[in-house]
Amino acid sequence: MFTIKNHLEIEDGQLTIGGIPAVEIVKQYGSPVYVSNESRIRDNFRRYKDAFPDADLYYAAKANSNLTLFKIMASEGAGADVFSDGELYLALMAGIPRDKILFNGNSKSDRELLMAVKTGVRVSLDSIDELRTLSRIAKKEKKIVDVSFRVNPDVSPQTHPKISTGLKASKFGIPHEEAVHAYKEALDLPGVNPIGIHCHIGSQILEISPFSEAMNKMMDLVEQISRLGVDVKFVDMGSGLGIPYEKGKAVPSPKDLADLILPIFKSRCRDEGISPKLILEPGRYIMGDSTLLLTTVNTMKEAAKKFVGVDAGFNLLIRPAMYDSYHLAVVANKADKKPEEIYSIVGPICESGDILAHDRELPRIEKGDIIAFFDAGAYGFSMSSQYNGRTRCAELLINDGMIDVIRKAESYDDLLANQLVPSRFL
Repeated sequence: MFTIKNHLEIEDGQLTIGGIPAVEIVKQYGSPVYVSNESRIRDNFRRYKDAFPDADLYYAAKANSNLTLFKIMASEGAGADVFSDGELYLALMAGIPRDKILFNGNSKSDRELLMAVKTGVRVSLDSIDELRTLSRIAKKEKKIVDVSFRVNPDVSPQTHPKISTGLKASKFGIPHEEAVHAYKEALDLPGVNPIGIHCHIGSQILEISPFSEAMNKMMDLVEQISRLGVDVKFVDMGSGLGIPYEKGKAVPSPKDLADLILPIFKSRCRDEGISPKLILEPGRYIMGDSTLLLTTVNTMKEAAKKFVGVDAGFNLLIRPAMYDSYHLAVVANKADKKPEEIYSIVGPICESGDILAHDRELPRIEKGDIIAFFDAGAYGFSMSSQYNGRTRCAELLINDGMIDVIRKAESYDDLLANQLVPSRFL
């Protein structure tokens, strides 16, 4: 037995996750299927907590909002960064405390803001317009809502443009030069209580120096709004720490990030005589490498390239099509075999972009082989769809050699869920 990547091992030529061969999982539960390792999720969270022992960690629900995984986060003491009423509903159902939930989002509906008011969670405001709307709703409900503003610090995180959220042209947040004005107005409005400040510069960040720039810009604003009379209870720096999708690629750790930003945060707080709580919002780092997407080879075809057709496409894993993302692909039942051919692995979706892996050197592949895509726990199932009328697969959780189904595979009935046929067609 030897480790191929993190907690994944090869034993007797078979790829295993949590000690269970991938081939046996597919035999029992079918394919495609998502498989997560609970111990890896907990280890990843605790590694972050060890690096930031005095900070609150708000799990980024968008990474994977499966209720069981949410409950794992709750049991570890995590809060939640939620981006919709649905994610808020799940966070509360999972047992996340209300005072450790931040309702984020750049375009919240009035209905979502009313839900935030009624449930008593904190709200990260994304605009002056949203501030005024929330104030009106809270006043009508005779409630006071603790709020922060999401500030756009205009910092380049050196990542994919579609996941760079702190650039000047981004749709997210209030421009940092307008933030002080926003807090002035919030102090004068009923129903809102400004107690924090929030930013998030991007996702899958592999060069951490932008976090230093963002921290300094945020602490500049903390000083200014404190002098306005805002009692700053928290500074939420988001997250965005990347993971090594490519085998052997060096990436910064939570400790590297802590060593960079904690001295800035602590010294600036000390200079100002304040003691806000630091909040971070890890998602990808916690869930990403905990999970495999297992697929079965349907067909082989040699044309301009050697194509391997599998039973999962971008309906289940959209990252390669959307971001040109790399996910390591391993032939699970031939995990110890040497590469022999160059293949492109494609899904069954009626789109030319449905390519999960371009030009990979792999052992000779045959119909019926099992292909495992690594690091699929974040933005995998959570971004899935029923496009082309394809039912979504099951999600499994491994713990101490046992497997639990934490989401059943969909049936054809699920394709019809909530559809209504007018009587004239019956």
